[in-house]
Amino acid sequence: MGSGNITIDEAALVAQAMAGNMAAVEKLILKYQDRIYNTILKLCGNDADAAELAQDSFVKAIQGLKDFRAQSSFYTWLFRIAVNNTLNFCKKSSRLNFESLHREVDEETGSQLKDYLVDGNSLEPSELAAKKEVSSLILKALEKLDPQQRAVVVLRDIEQMSYNEIAETLDIEIGTVKSRIARGRKNLRDIIEAVIS
Repeated sequence: MGSGNITIDEAALVAQAMAGNMAAVEKLILKYQDRIYNTILKLCGNDADAAELAQDSFVKAIQGLKDFRAQSSFYTWLFRIAVNNTLNFCKKSSRLNFESLHREVDEETGSQLKDYLVDGNSLEPSELAAKKEVSSLILKALEKLDPQQRAVVVLRDIEQMSYNEIAETLDIEIGTVKSRIARGRKNLRDIIEAVIS
């Protein structure tokens, strides 16, 4: 994700959006909608809920544009809205459905797996199949984590956010971020080991 510095292109779009330019708002949404949706999907596990939560998050961001102060990047600010919106939904929802995550791993091409799990090298079919298997196992384990631990693990290990960015996104202390990541990773390892042993 980078250091959170605002790009000139993004800064111009944000300024135009804040001035009421709906074309600039649309460009910002198009620029970030896939990443926001994919992260929400990994947090809530249901594609219908993820689509609704992503849309709701963009609506909240557009309504709150006047409050954006550019102390962080627009993406970090938008991400905070989306993640907090999703975590609030998870707290209220008594039942989370992770079926779509497993379907996504089975049906998607290798491109998303490369984005999240591979360092950009092309894979042989057998290696890709192994990656899909590992990815499916990780997603199944993620669903068993407490939502707060799931959030920090997804943000750190999938979204590659820094501790500072996670703390800012979730509005928690860096120490809390680190302890939740440590607990989340340990629990994830325990869950995976229990499945494969």
